[in-house]
Amino acid sequence: MHYGLYLTTNSVKTCFTLKKTMSTALAFLKTDIADLRSSLTSHPLYQSIQTKEDLQIFMRYHVFAVWDFMSLLKKLQSNLTSVSIPWKPVGNAKTRFLINEIVVGEESDLDQNGNRTSHFELYLEAMKEASAPTNDILNFIEDFNQLSDLPLLIEKYKLNKAVADFISFTFDAIKENKVHILASIFTFGREDLIPDMFLGLVQDLNQRYSGKFNTFIYYLQRHIDIDGDHHSHLALEMVDELCTDDAGKWGEAKEFAHRSLVLRKQLWDAVYEEIHSQTYA
Repeated sequence: MHYGLYLTTNSVKTCFTLKKTMSTALAFLKTDIADLRSSLTSHPLYQSIQTKEDLQIFMRYHVFAVWDFMSLLKKLQSNLTSVSIPWKPVGNAKTRFLINEIVVGEESDLDQNGNRTSHFELYLEAMKEASAPTNDILNFIEDFNQLSDLPLLIEKYKLNKAVADFISFTFDAIKENKVHILASIFTFGREDLIPDMFLGLVQDLNQRYSGKFNTFIYYLQRHIDIDGDHHSHLALEMVDELCTDDAGKWGEAKEFAHRSLVLRKQLWDAVYEEIHSQTYA
């Protein structure tokens, strides 16, 4: 597979620096959520994906998390950088760099053929390769762009409660618009979690389906490589920069990190239960 060159020399140096300079408050937060994080990285869902049909179920649920991740990312970018005309500097250059660097990778990465694509569009291609339906998520997004009424759309599309709770939590946080909370959800519920969470899944899929589902395996591997080696460290520093030495902000960052992980576990539990019910029906 062609993964393309992503990490620059400066990026590698940045990651090395971040590993050395983690604040005490950040270290305490990571320790506090360690058990919950571990329950996700070792979730039985990954090994339950034994057939193409199992993978289709997983993708049908997970694609909503892939999409709401992009919405969370762009909200962070709109808060931490200038996206209006006339331009003016917003915040500090360090947080601008951190979020813009992540956006570049998530919104315009390379696919396995060296073409530019977002990770969401790459996921849709992976769904098509696995014959997983994409109409629900595409129609949902189109309706959301027109109606901006999430509860109404959740009802219209009869979303599973775990999916509905997951995306509702994200968009409630977006609406509340406290940037340190958004950064915490983004970092601990996504960027710092995803590499370890996907590692077992990609290994199992490679063993069972060598030569099949290449786009999905590439998608997973891309997150393991980029998020684990680069984005997660940028995101951790972003939380550190935004919370600084404010105990109140660190308390909220911890609370929302915990809640985001609980909701991810509920999502994984729901997928696991559906796969299990199909297997033993």
